[in-house]
Amino acid sequence: MTATPTTGLERRTARGARDSARRPAGLNVIILVMAVACGLTVANLYYAQPLLALIASSFHVSQGTAAIVVTATQLGYAAGLAFLVPLGDVLENRKLACRTLVVTAIALGAAALSPDFTLFLILSVGIGVTSVVVQVLVPFAAHLAPPEQRGKYVGRVMSGLLLGILLARSLASVVAAAWGWRSIYLISAVAMIALSAVLWRLLPQHAPVAKARYGRLLRSTLRLVREEPVLRRRAMAQALMFGAFSAFWTSIAYELIDAHHLSQLHIAVFALVGAGGAAAALVAGKLGDRGLGRPVRGLAIALAVGAMVLAGLGSRSVILLAGAAVLLDLAVQGNQVLSQRDVYALREDARARLNTVYVTSSFLGGSAASAISGWLFQTHGWTAVAIFGAALPLAAGGIYLWELIRPPAPVALGSV
Repeated sequence: MTATPTTGLERRTARGARDSARRPAGLNVIILVMAVACGLTVANLYYAQPLLALIASSFHVSQGTAAIVVTATQLGYAAGLAFLVPLGDVLENRKLACRTLVVTAIALGAAALSPDFTLFLILSVGIGVTSVVVQVLVPFAAHLAPPEQRGKYVGRVMSGLLLGILLARSLASVVAAAWGWRSIYLISAVAMIALSAVLWRLLPQHAPVAKARYGRLLRSTLRLVREEPVLRRRAMAQALMFGAFSAFWTSIAYELIDAHHLSQLHIAVFALVGAGGAAAALVAGKLGDRGLGRPVRGLAIALAVGAMVLAGLGSRSVILLAGAAVLLDLAVQGNQVLSQRDVYALREDARARLNTVYVTSSFLGGSAASAISGWLFQTHGWTAVAIFGAALPLAAGGIYLWELIRPPAPVALGSV
């Protein structure tokens, strides 16, 4: 039987069908790479938290002074968000991400070899500034995702980012126990170089359509704050939630060492317990796609308050403290994904700048809370930290209730 010859149109149609069939797998691989990249990079912000006692001893400074390392890194991250991330709306994203990672590697390597606390503090700011590459990749993922599945794909990338946050403390503790606290910075420097090469090879190019001078770009970012009330509310609420998260994790290592006499390896296991919170990103993203963002955000805020109350009660029990860590991580990360999803839906052409406002606010809240919690622990103990941490999500609950009384205009996809 003679085969029927195919026309050019039929061949193009078949090729298009094959390309379409391959596309989801390609997108899944890209999202996986982005998730891993976000996790490895954001971990740089958190390595110091369980190592503060070792850092204080190494540089002969007090525990309260050593806690400034966390604040300095987060302030650096906030500065990077304010001044580097907006470039994601006008520069080719892959090139911006890969070049920034090389600078991150240099800062990490120099920090590992730093002989002086002041220099280490300055380099910590540099690590924070350049680690904002994660906030170039998250809006990039939102751009690549189909609109009806944006919450799912952003949730996947955020789950990688959150795993990086939650596992960083465990990894740093294990590595410090084996080779000293400086070794984690050297290991991460090598990882940043490798990551830059992988991203350059695998990520697609993405050159935004928007064209603007740098000064005008920054001014337009400030204009978004004035023009988008949903952005203001989400940013303020998450700053308070992340403040509670930062207060807990900045001081918990001191509490575990001083009151419960745990070693660095024990602290690593404790920090690993909180990694279950990363699951909140996947679940919250899917619930947001189903229009359940508002009630789930309310639940997340309530969980954060309960977690800090439990933390205060757990001053004599490591088990209660671990339970508080899990609840707090679930709450903060779930609220993060849902709020970020709402923010990305506001303006498709300004996602990097929207992300700048949202995450900068979050890290300013976190850096301030870290500094306050370090002082509170040194002067008044763990209970004071827990009370302070509970007050922050309570304030976020006030914003949430105000929004219920005066609901905003709906954003795209009915996600508010």
